Amino acid sequence: MESGDRYGVAGYGSDGLRADGAIPPPPSHAPSVGPPPPGAPLRAAAAALLNLTGLGLGYALLGRWGRAAVCWAATAVLLWVALPADPDGVPAGALVGYLLVLALAAVDGGRIARRSAVGGAWRPGLAVGLGVVLLAVPAGGAVVYGSARDEAREQMLLDRLEAGDERVATASGQPFEAAKGEYGKALDVYRALGEDHPGSRAAKLVPDRLKEYYDAVSAPYAKKRHCEAVAPLTYLRTLPDSVDKKVLGELATWPDTPLAESLYACGVARLGGAGSGSSGGSSVGGDGGAELGQLLRTFPESASARQVAPAIDERIKDQVAALKGAEPCTATEVLRGLGATASRLPDDSVKKLRADADEGVVDGVYACGVDQFEDGKFGAARTTLTDFARTYKSDGRVRQARNIAIAAEIADDRPAAGKRLPPSKRPGGARMELVISNDAPNTVEVLYTGPVTGTVTLRACAGCERYSASEGPRRACKTSSRNYPKARLQLPAGEYHFLYKHGTGATARVDSYSSGTRVQPGYTYTSCTYVIERSPFDLDLPLLPDPIQPVVSPWGAGSSR
Repeated sequence: MESGDRYGVAGYGSDGLRADGAIPPPPSHAPSVGPPPPGAPLRAAAAALLNLTGLGLGYALLGRWGRAAVCWAATAVLLWVALPADPDGVPAGALVGYLLVLALAAVDGGRIARRSAVGGAWRPGLAVGLGVVLLAVPAGGAVVYGSARDEAREQMLLDRLEAGDERVATASGQPFEAAKGEYGKALDVYRALGEDHPGSRAAKLVPDRLKEYYDAVSAPYAKKRHCEAVAPLTYLRTLPDSVDKKVLGELATWPDTPLAESLYACGVARLGGAGSGSSGGSSVGGDGGAELGQLLRTFPESASARQVAPAIDERIKDQVAALKGAEPCTATEVLRGLGATASRLPDDSVKKLRADADEGVVDGVYACGVDQFEDGKFGAARTTLTDFARTYKSDGRVRQARNIAIAAEIADDRPAAGKRLPPSKRPGGARMELVISNDAPNTVEVLYTGPVTGTVTLRACAGCERYSASEGPRRACKTSSRNYPKARLQLPAGEYHFLYKHGTGATARVDSYSSGTRVQPGYTYTSCTYVIERSPFDLDLPLLPDPIQPVVSPWGAGSSR
């Protein structure tokens, strides 16, 4: 009998079978040298596909549990980073790192499976099919995650939309100039949603939000506060320059008509410099020229622009009629403003209305001066009517304007002279002579008013001196050898008021002097002007009324110094 040592392994025959006929178990792993076991390519493909699922199943089948744990850890880290879904998705670094781990696991798993005989009863072909099926898990997860990411993005855009809405709500409770910044930020939100995310749910809501936005900005127009509405409507009209017209839709041209209406209403309300609160909703002053000018330049063919000329014409006529009322001075100033506004507007039919306003101003200045006189505002009446006579020299009322100005100047010192207006016509009948002599060393202007009104100037008296208070009445105009400057007035009978104004040659301390008397028929009157010295202590000494005697020298006039 031959020994078993011939086979090199105890208990095995030359055919590789045990002596008792049993089949030996397969090796636990591929030998380190020699050709790969049968079916290696299919096993490698199965392990690689199973590792690509991210579940480490290829390593699990090969019994490499440490490597499988690495795959599980990588997948867990990816899920921790990716969930919950973020609008920006998984960070690129994390995703690239995870894919690199899967690729290395697939290559490594295939390499190991190719060199190793896998134990157990599994079939390589079935494992390949299972790997292909399980690849649907990460693919499906990617699809689900993409959907969740899209929803998160939609929610983020909706949150942005809501933030824009809140800005509009905040701004709507403030004046436009203060809220303009908030409105601008809200518009940036709507514009970005509409232009950068046109297919999003938020973008589909933008048209409705823009309508609400326009309503909020133009709220003063809806409340008929037209002056207040001009700025926000002008702002809305500029939005097509910065926002896509496709996003704005019909809103792109909507502000034109409201803006034209507001410019018209505000401008007309402010015509003549009156400002307005009724139509404009604002007390801000102005003459309406800025708003009406903007209307005529921007919307020259609009219905509002065609109303400008008739509106100004009507306002002029109203103010001309108001000259006969209780406030002619106010009406005159409004007419001045209307004329100035009409002349500046860019429309020839409007410019022509300046002439009508100017004609009304002429009547208004005269009426204003008369009204001031009748109201006892003698200083203002004198200024107004003096300017009238100087400005409108060809007007038939110049003479009467000068007479009223003279009476006003006298009445400013002697109120009794302002009880009634000087007669516009000279009275008839007999006239009495009044001779006024000047015994003052300076010129004297004599203003008088009564049945007739006028003024004369007496030159300075050469060699005449000032008198003491007691000497004046006794010595003034009594030196027979002196040739006193004289003025002769022919006066109808009636009550007169005089104002003696010392001019050239007098110092600032020489006072004007007023007096009054009644001129009666059949008498000749004289008057003498002179200057009285003040007391050494610079005390004002009162003047006693001059005696009025209707014969030779019925009354005199003096001034104190």
